[in-house]
Amino acid sequence: MKIQEGFMPFGEFKTYYRVVGEKTGNKKPLLLLHGGPGSTHNYFEVLDRLAEEDGRQIVMYDQIGCGESFIEGHPELFTPESWAKELIEMRKHLGLDEVHILGQSWGGMLLLDHVCNYDHDGVKSVILSSTLPASWMWGEEQHRLIKYLPEDYQEAIAKATSTGDYSDPLYQAAEAEYMRRHAAGAVTEDSPECLRRPVKKGGEAYVVGWGQNEFTPTGTLKDFNVTAQLKDIKEPTLVIDGGDDLCTPYIAKYMYDRIPGAEWELFRTCRHMCFVEDNDRYVELMKEWLNKHD
Repeated sequence: MKIQEGFMPFGEFKTYYRVVGEKTGNKKPLLLLHGGPGSTHNYFEVLDRLAEEDGRQIVMYDQIGCGESFIEGHPELFTPESWAKELIEMRKHLGLDEVHILGQSWGGMLLLDHVCNYDHDGVKSVILSSTLPASWMWGEEQHRLIKYLPEDYQEAIAKATSTGDYSDPLYQAAEAEYMRRHAAGAVTEDSPECLRRPVKKGGEAYVVGWGQNEFTPTGTLKDFNVTAQLKDIKEPTLVIDGGDDLCTPYIAKYMYDRIPGAEWELFRTCRHMCFVEDNDRYVELMKEWLNKHD
């Protein structure tokens, strides 16, 4: 497969992008927006196979602050407005006039912001993968899931949240167990190479943008809320989540119920990265969806 890498100027910095495959026929490119903030594009490389199997160009990039777009010491960049501007500029830079967009986790928030609050002509379809329409809703659901942890872990999380001190080893063990249950398991030698490869995670981007952990949004995204605009989304929309996901079925169904004509696919046995944990099914779902909405 042809792979093109490059950088887009972004203010005084630059944003890395990666384009896989070439456009064929009437097939519109698929643009992938990663999570975090600060998680990098790498895990999306498990979807490279779409370029070959479906003859479709796949585009991904490292949002400012992480991966090949890593910077630190510039917290003013880690805001919803800055990331929204970066997405708009990337579409222009790569000529993505007509494009499907898939956003996973925080990337889905960015996608919802794009279609709810900005001019977004040419978006052929919207794919909301393990994401959320409001930070308050995410926080409430995470705190509900915490109640399924052992009592000492619950107490450690409550103490850290109230004091702002996250250094207690018991808290760290509790957070690790929570993320193992609902985000992803440990990376092993059997994991896809793109997950094993060392990357520069955007720790500052995550803390400034979201907060210290998944449970309590305190950063620049803490007031994110597009629930009132969901009813106005006109693009074909697919909602995806896992049965053990940080994005609980309640959150997924909330979006499904309110976006006109939306479809919902539940990966019952998956956690937060359905496209990794059930890659074959996810790829087949993408082929069917994208070809239906080109």
